[in-house]
Amino acid sequence: MQQYETVIVLTPLLSVEVAKEAIAKFTKILTDNGAEIVQEDNWGLRKLAYPVQKKTTGYYHL
Repeated sequence: MQQYETVIVLTPLLSVEVAKEAIAKFTKILTDNGAEIVQEDNWGLRKLAYPVQKKTTGYYHL
């Protein structure tokens, strides 16, 4: 089986609860389509390497 690594970066305008809900929805989509989640890391709010849509931070989830 092939393994993939995915990084999700969410807008910093979301509350922590809404960010967790978005991550849960994404995880459900993956598992519903046969993916197996081997490991997850929540890095929280971090500075972006460069601005994206005029935002300099984002919620990182691996």
